[in-house]
Amino acid sequence: MDGYSNPERMAPHIDAPGPHAGIGFREFVGMIAAMMAMMALGIDTMLPALPAIGHSLGVSDENERQWIITSFVLGFGVAMIIYGPLSDRYGRKALMLGGMVGYAICCVGIAFAPSFAVLLTLRVLQGASIAATRVVATSMVRDCYGGRQMARVMSLAMMIFLAVPVLAPSIGQLIMLVFPWRGLFLALAVFSVVVFTWVGLRLPETLHPDFRRPIEARSVLLGFWTALTTRQAGGYMVVQALLQGSLLGFISSIEQVFADIFHAPKLMPPVFALIAGAMGLASLINSRLVERLGTRRLGHAAIVGMTVAEIIHLLIVLAGGESIWVFGFFQAVALFCFGLSMGNFSAIAMEPLASLAGTAASVQGFVMMVGGSILGTLIGQQFDGTTLPMTAGFAITGGLGILVILWTERGRMFHPQMGG
Repeated sequence: MDGYSNPERMAPHIDAPGPHAGIGFREFVGMIAAMMAMMALGIDTMLPALPAIGHSLGVSDENERQWIITSFVLGFGVAMIIYGPLSDRYGRKALMLGGMVGYAICCVGIAFAPSFAVLLTLRVLQGASIAATRVVATSMVRDCYGGRQMARVMSLAMMIFLAVPVLAPSIGQLIMLVFPWRGLFLALAVFSVVVFTWVGLRLPETLHPDFRRPIEARSVLLGFWTALTTRQAGGYMVVQALLQGSLLGFISSIEQVFADIFHAPKLMPPVFALIAGAMGLASLINSRLVERLGTRRLGHAAIVGMTVAEIIHLLIVLAGGESIWVFGFFQAVALFCFGLSMGNFSAIAMEPLASLAGTAASVQGFVMMVGGSILGTLIGQQFDGTTLPMTAGFAITGGLGILVILWTERGRMFHPQMGG
């Protein structure tokens, strides 16, 4: 199941050459991470630019500026529903490359956007374009790996991917020292072209011809229904949506937290980097431990840890003890737990759906991103000059996630199953 030597999986094996000369496990993980990073760059480089974009396009309401983030994520989530069936029918590579082209075109368009409405429209299309790479990346990993090995690959890819939020705000701030905010989008277009060239030249098609599924209404709907109603897949899909909502609430509010609460906007990039770096560290730790401890033990422990930490943080906020250091510490703990859980929950959700990996990744991505966007918007729009809405959002979504896991696992937690 692990290697290109297995014709049924076309998987890259550690130390084994692939069908495309020279590609191996590390390069495969790097490509998956680079594709996933394009989404993160589309969000996190914007954070220091939100005030400048708002000022340039006449948006005075700080909460309204959050739509620059939300519109991208909504477009990303809604479009994911169509890419799965297309990738199961036509293969992964062409669809992925097409998404990168659309992303680059939208970046150039946004760089010359004359109004906030045009910018938001193009942001939706930008997110919709790059959604192809996320669906395809997850599908490619499932084409090649299963169980704990899939979780390990996803953890390694996520570790690289999560380095992007650590650096992206600082990168955005550095670009804006030389260029206006529109230069950020031209830089994203250049990055898209680089990844397009690398993937186009090096990455083989991972979907075996025998596994291609016809696009028929009945077949597609059956695939959607299976992905939604399989207990293990559906339950962990909902948990991911809940956790994604808390993360998006954090991202959409973080610039306001540092500017309006702590009055230290220049500290936002380095503190954000430390907080986001905790997610990358969690993914590294997960990649080392998951094959020994299992996805459920690690993932369940992480969501419990996140919930407990944020309940403590919430109590401190209510008692008036919030500070930039308290905030940074507890958010780092929460995002460490987030990083430890999401790769495992994704692997658990995909495990029973190997025969329709593209469709499954599409449905799960749609639910996670659209559901997360709605929750994140609700949390972000509650910003009231305190960290209370954000902290409560983490605590509530974590608690609900634990309840969903208990339902999914029929009252059990921390019990490893075969492959997980």
